[in-house]
Amino acid sequence: MANGFGSLYVGASGLRGSQNALNVAANNLSNLDTKGYVRQQTFFVDENYVKFSNAAISDQAQGLGVQIGDVVHTRDQFLDASYRKENGRQAFYAAGYETATEVETLLQEGSGESFSSSIEGLYQAFNEFAKDPNQEEVENLVVQKASMFISRAKAVNKGMSDYQLNINEKIRDDVKKINELSKTIFSLNVEIQRTEAGKVETAMAARDARDQALDELSKLASISYDENVDGLVRVQIEGQPLVDIDRIYKIEMYQDKATGFVLPYWPQLSDPNRGGYYHVFNTKNVDPTKNTDIGEVKSLLLARGDHKATYQDLIHLTSAQYDDGLSKSIMMNEQAELDLMIHSMIEQVNQFLSPVEELNQTSYGKKLISDGFISNDPSNPTTVFANGKYVTITGNTRVLDEDTCCMGNDKELPPRELFSRRSVERYTKVTLTNDQGQTKELYVYNEEDPEDTATLYTLDELEANKGLVEQPGFIPHVHQNDNIAYDVAQNIYDLWNKDGFTLNPSDTTPCSFENFYTKMCGELANAGSVYKTTSESLEMTREQIDFSRQGVIGVNADEELTDMIKFQNAYNASSRYINVVSAMIDTVINSMGR
Repeated sequence: MANGFGSLYVGASGLRGSQNALNVAANNLSNLDTKGYVRQQTFFVDENYVKFSNAAISDQAQGLGVQIGDVVHTRDQFLDASYRKENGRQAFYAAGYETATEVETLLQEGSGESFSSSIEGLYQAFNEFAKDPNQEEVENLVVQKASMFISRAKAVNKGMSDYQLNINEKIRDDVKKINELSKTIFSLNVEIQRTEAGKVETAMAARDARDQALDELSKLASISYDENVDGLVRVQIEGQPLVDIDRIYKIEMYQDKATGFVLPYWPQLSDPNRGGYYHVFNTKNVDPTKNTDIGEVKSLLLARGDHKATYQDLIHLTSAQYDDGLSKSIMMNEQAELDLMIHSMIEQVNQFLSPVEELNQTSYGKKLISDGFISNDPSNPTTVFANGKYVTITGNTRVLDEDTCCMGNDKELPPRELFSRRSVERYTKVTLTNDQGQTKELYVYNEEDPEDTATLYTLDELEANKGLVEQPGFIPHVHQNDNIAYDVAQNIYDLWNKDGFTLNPSDTTPCSFENFYTKMCGELANAGSVYKTTSESLEMTREQIDFSRQGVIGVNADEELTDMIKFQNAYNASSRYINVVSAMIDTVINSMGR
């Protein structure tokens, strides 16, 4: 051997390389269960060569062993991107399914008892009422069941409103989490740049932590990202920058004063002083074909909606408007449909008990017009001041139909409605005077005003008529000729089996009130089933991608133990090699001394 001591360098390099490789394998094993840890792999390269010049044929070289060329921190960028996309999409549908499940629970259980039982109870009460409206115990039963029905409906409605607030808090927490993750990514960018600036060391732990932060962020929102040559990652959310090379763009939240709902917005693109907010998440255009159905926060914003809905949110929509808007918000859609169900029912019940008709459609109204008390021309109304407010009256004004209305035991007009608004009476009593100085009285119906929620027959405003709760016998059940109103009571009972109720603008199959609630629950169950099926399918896809990803970045105990045995044997071989070379050199030196 040309250089015995050079051979020692070869053995020493084997010892160093094997020892370092053993350390890498041991580090992998110690982080077997560390979340986000990426397996490190050791690669060897040749050590320097010593060249011998002036060779007769060609230059010759002697190697000095091996060295660790690199400890590789391997990731598959395609699998990472695929995983994060599916992670966000699965979270979107999982949040929708959770909301649908919660609403379904609320509809099935009101105040600890099935809400459908209160509907059935009111139905049975009207059944008894139809048999004999004049029985005191039956009248009491109707009022009692009506009160219970409204109480249970309000409990379900409040449960929905409370859950909307729960979703709102979840949105708040998720946005805070996004901001925290953005700070984490930015600080790790700085650490990685500082560590890798000399092009000698790779900031493996920091890169693992940053990739883990990106995984968590992908669940909350639709993200895109790229890494520059300096190892800095830039992150965008919904197309807008969140983490840049030199700064973080924090997401702020605006709280609506009327609803208490928070709305995430970009402060750098907004003008809060003028009420101009650039929202982070667009819930108006959620479409799987456009990859806009990604992220838990967007799903929660969509499910929560932007306000507490009533039947007013449904009645003026076309089918297309409904399908593109309200139907996509689970909470608002169910609130509106429940309110519509209650409103439709109580409106017809009240109409039978205390009927309302346009003045020019009643014989009494026609006489008022002919006697000059009012005008039949809507462009020439009569305005009177009654009960602290101005009342405008024309032939189209709706009033109590005094010709056909029934009365209670008190024999007074106007007859009482069964379901009342808390703050607004059904009628305003008005005294009219004609040109001859004659006076007439009528009861003007206080119309519902969409601009004033207190005037609406919504669950927030409804209650069982207090007068009837105190005196159930005052419920209208006798005609003005003193005949018992069996026909009116039967008409109310028949409402349960009369087709005429539609669930929403896209519902083309009218149903009876008896089937309205069942149909509503069925529609919700179908929506929940779609969310569940999609969520489970996407979860399987995500897990398959993650399984492939773990095949690249994950630590396998068997593989690491195999590597440890291999490197241990290599270490032993290098040690034995050094012993042999050392003995050889010792023999040569001792031989020269003789």
